[in-house]
Amino acid sequence: MDFEFTEEQNMLRDTIRRRMDDLATPELIRRLDRDQAYPYELYEAWAEMGLFQMPFPEEYGGLGGSVIDMVIISEELSRKSFDFFTAYGGTLFCGLNLLRNGSEEQRRHWLPKLLSGEVKFSVSMSEPDAGSDVGAMRTTARRDGDSWVINGQKVWATGAGAKNNVINVYAKTDSSVHYRKGISLFLVDNDTPGVKMRKLDMLGRRCVGTYEIFFDDVRVPADRLVGGENNGWHCVLSGLQVERVASTAGYSGAAQAAVDMAVAYARERKQFGRPIGTNQAIAHMLADMQTEVEAARWMMMRAAWMLSQGKDALREISMAKLFGSEMYVKIANMGMQVMGAYGYNMEFDMQRHFRDARSVTIGAGTSQMQRNLIAGLMGLKVQ
Repeated sequence: MDFEFTEEQNMLRDTIRRRMDDLATPELIRRLDRDQAYPYELYEAWAEMGLFQMPFPEEYGGLGGSVIDMVIISEELSRKSFDFFTAYGGTLFCGLNLLRNGSEEQRRHWLPKLLSGEVKFSVSMSEPDAGSDVGAMRTTARRDGDSWVINGQKVWATGAGAKNNVINVYAKTDSSVHYRKGISLFLVDNDTPGVKMRKLDMLGRRCVGTYEIFFDDVRVPADRLVGGENNGWHCVLSGLQVERVASTAGYSGAAQAAVDMAVAYARERKQFGRPIGTNQAIAHMLADMQTEVEAARWMMMRAAWMLSQGKDALREISMAKLFGSEMYVKIANMGMQVMGAYGYNMEFDMQRHFRDARSVTIGAGTSQMQRNLIAGLMGLKVQ
């Protein structure tokens, strides 16, 4: 296994880092978090840089990049804020889903708009009573002539309220069969009549926005059905591994930023006449933090490499996602301890990591679901 980046990948990483250093200043990041404002200016810059083009085939205007390219982008965006990755990844994963499962007409229509930044995509699957339990989904879609009519309620929909956003809505289209054979995927503009959204006040990841969505006789054309009727479960599974490995790269990038912040503070902060980083208790804590980030990162890189080689990496990705998400929570907590009251102060960024990190053991598959999945892949029957 060779985890060395190519010259082009090193250039990609360095270019994104420099551009994000210029644009995503600490002042901007704090303002977006404080005001719960979507990072539109950054999103436009990502489109101009071609970051949305990276994983798509050249025939659709893409750059033909690999999974490794995607994790590089994920790491670098998350070094500034994990929420920036969610803005980027939400659109990207929906677009890749469309690439895999959409019709040729849908690809030709939607992908150029996505790659240019003209439209954004978000996923809406979770409901008040249906999170990990997809079978409890109650939102329905029924065929009515040349349209589908959607009714129901969704929640925890990240980025759904952004301008020019198209919500990728999963709904039951056949309640008489097992949910794996009876849900479908629809593309719904967030300003469609009958769509009502309420922005939720969340502890962390505040700039992209998390929404509750109500669908009241929302009518969408038949050509907004992706992958065919009752084929939504296949759409869910087809992109799961890529989504989770890219998310895990985001955890590594964000956690590394938290470590760097804690180290810089420990070098500068003096108590009893010397920097606190010279105290063994603090130095060892920082050493443990860096070690944990490196371990999570290389678990992620191995999983990404396997996926890039066309191998089934579900077990490795699940382990990397589990370890990486819990690592970010741990790193943010330790960073708060190193920085003391400064970490707890809203004028410093460690508290944002502390708040943002707490979501990652829940989103993209909870830690408990990851453990169940890993155990199952080990041949254990978990009840």
